[in-house]
Amino acid sequence: MDQEHKEKWEELERDFDHAVPEEISPDIAYYRTLLANVIMIGAPNDSEWILVDAGIKKYQDRILHACEQRYGNKPPAAIILTHGHFDHIGSVKKLVDHWQVPVYIHQNEMDFVTGITPYPPGDPTVGGGMISLLSTIFPTKPDHLEGIVSPLPNDGSIPYLSEWKYIETFGHTPGHISLFREKDRVLIAGDAISTEKAESSFSVFFPIQHVYGPPAYFTQDWAQAELSVHTINELEPDIVIAGHGLPMQGETMKQELSYLAEHFQAQAIPKHKRN
Repeated sequence: MDQEHKEKWEELERDFDHAVPEEISPDIAYYRTLLANVIMIGAPNDSEWILVDAGIKKYQDRILHACEQRYGNKPPAAIILTHGHFDHIGSVKKLVDHWQVPVYIHQNEMDFVTGITPYPPGDPTVGGGMISLLSTIFPTKPDHLEGIVSPLPNDGSIPYLSEWKYIETFGHTPGHISLFREKDRVLIAGDAISTEKAESSFSVFFPIQHVYGPPAYFTQDWAQAELSVHTINELEPDIVIAGHGLPMQGETMKQELSYLAEHFQAQAIPKHKRN
């Protein structure tokens, strides 16, 4: 093996060393990928487990490594997608190729993930940091998951997750969902809210926990997004796992979530934006 290939291999191995799940509770863990979190629901010894979201493209090997650290070679029963943005579904095709499992998303997202409708381009005018400026080059073309993805049931139930329900938290995208479990008040928020400043590359690499609104550069409908934050606040979650940022719980999280709901227009909606 020549020196160049040896260095690349060693770099890949180092990356995989970091591809490990962080346990939040005995049956919930997450892996923080480059841009967005993937969440694993199910204890290591459970007969079934579920993966929520699938990161960016070419991250499948790291996601597989993290999942295998927790579950061995046991595949998930299904993959649930909170929405269809590139940083949440990027590796889903490769994961399905490996696991041969079903994928579910809200009906309103189906056109975006089956080759029909593109998302609007990122809005660099919202400010907040380098990621906003880069958002114009983020993929927005409709993905081609036809034959792979199916719509979720329209009654709020989630296949293979009898204790959970999905909540329609539209606004960031037209069919965005969050997942909620009543018994311990755990909320998997997707991008309905963030717990880091998603527009800032500094925050991505040096995360400081705080409750923010949805990533502004990709949010399509701010009125709907505000209603969704009120919906989340009314659920009174004890633990919040957002698509961007570290999990949060406790009184500080609850106070910040309540403040965001009450002051959404000042706290979340950019002063300058395209629409």
